[in-house]
Amino acid sequence: MANGYGPPPGAEENRALVQSRLKEIAAGGGPRETFTVEWRGGPEHLEVIQVPVGNLYYNPATHRIRAQSSHDPKQAEALADDPWSADSQAYLDRLLQVLPADPARTDPEFDDLAASLKEYGQNDPGLITHEGILVNGNTRRAALMQLYGPNHAMRVAVLPPSCSWQDIAAIELSLQLRKEHRRDYSYINHLLAVQELVDQGTPLVLIATIFRTTPERCRRDQWVLAHIRSLIERSKTAGEQLSLVAFEEQAEKFRELQRAYAKQYAVNPEKAELLLENRLAAMLLGFAKTDVRFIDHDFRDRYLAKTLPDGEAPAEASASVAIPGLGRVVKGPSASLSAAKALTDAVLHVRAVSRPGSAVLPEAAAEAKREFERLREAMDEAISDAGRDARIKKRKQAAPGRLADAGRDIEQCVTDLVMSRARRSLDEEAFDDAVTDLRQKLEKLAIEAKRTVQDPGDGVTWLLETFGKAH
Repeated sequence: MANGYGPPPGAEENRALVQSRLKEIAAGGGPRETFTVEWRGGPEHLEVIQVPVGNLYYNPATHRIRAQSSHDPKQAEALADDPWSADSQAYLDRLLQVLPADPARTDPEFDDLAASLKEYGQNDPGLITHEGILVNGNTRRAALMQLYGPNHAMRVAVLPPSCSWQDIAAIELSLQLRKEHRRDYSYINHLLAVQELVDQGTPLVLIATIFRTTPERCRRDQWVLAHIRSLIERSKTAGEQLSLVAFEEQAEKFRELQRAYAKQYAVNPEKAELLLENRLAAMLLGFAKTDVRFIDHDFRDRYLAKTLPDGEAPAEASASVAIPGLGRVVKGPSASLSAAKALTDAVLHVRAVSRPGSAVLPEAAAEAKREFERLREAMDEAISDAGRDARIKKRKQAAPGRLADAGRDIEQCVTDLVMSRARRSLDEEAFDDAVTDLRQKLEKLAIEAKRTVQDPGDGVTWLLETFGKAH
């Protein structure tokens, strides 16, 4: 196969074994099992053989655990240097068994898979290269190894000898998106798979077709991944940083954030950036999406500034920013935006330092956790204030909103009257009853308006005078 990670140490042995098994099948006269994949634009029917699971290698490029592989920086570095070593393969084995959002815990779906394999055996074959690299069936291999050890036979289909790493990526995606019962990619791994195709020059329309979505949603996925990578870069402090795994359970929040940001950006880019930073800080502090919705561009100035600890003073605005090579300067970010970014960075830093597995001193990690709690308490109080104001505003707008809806219904009624006149289809008695009922309701409205509205405007004055409630 074409070079990507280089051949695994058992490549020659596996090639010989695979060729031998394929020849045995070709020479035999019995029924032959095949497995069909999309191969370079068309269907390819592949022969299925049996290979000891201990001979097979986990695919280091699999999209299933791409984000999780960065969870342990040292292991990730070793994986990049030598993906075929025993330690790297053991690391991949563990990642295939754990929860995408919490690599410290085993995924219940993996336990279910192992139980199914033990009770019913292997339903569908895996998929390998001639070198023994698994293109599909990595998780099943992990379960079979756990259940039966390295000598247990695994049914696998064999790809053509010319298979490249680009072929492997394309086939894995096409198999993942088949309408079969298999584990979905985690949120971050989905984002990475989309971006990988973009980097390969695949048109966005085709990517949308591959993932059964729309180009607009693919662009949203790109936007989210770019901001997550930016947050990881901003989180670097004291030799620590967040990993992609830290953002696994934020899917819905990021989708809502992108929609809110795009809507605000079309009106005012500066306010859009403020909204972005304010909501990111709340998301990183662990607030639910229903809480994050209360946060707008002016959230810090109206609510958060009153509740933040004294040490979190607003940052100074950058007076100007120089443009290299042009000898010109432009206006820097506002004081509000600088302060919002500083808060987001502060949350990122305490998250990075206090994360499980951090190498910082225990005292520093403990202080970071305390700072996280202080910031969370301040954010919680500010969100409560914003939510209370939002609910009050909603109640204030309820009555005008209902009248506006009634007005639209009356407009439609006018249209219906015109059409009924042309057709002579109006039920006049029913219409008269409806008008009488409307008058009674308007009289009730006038009574309550007189009791409630302290300074009537033209509209309320007309209502009161019309229904004799002006005095």
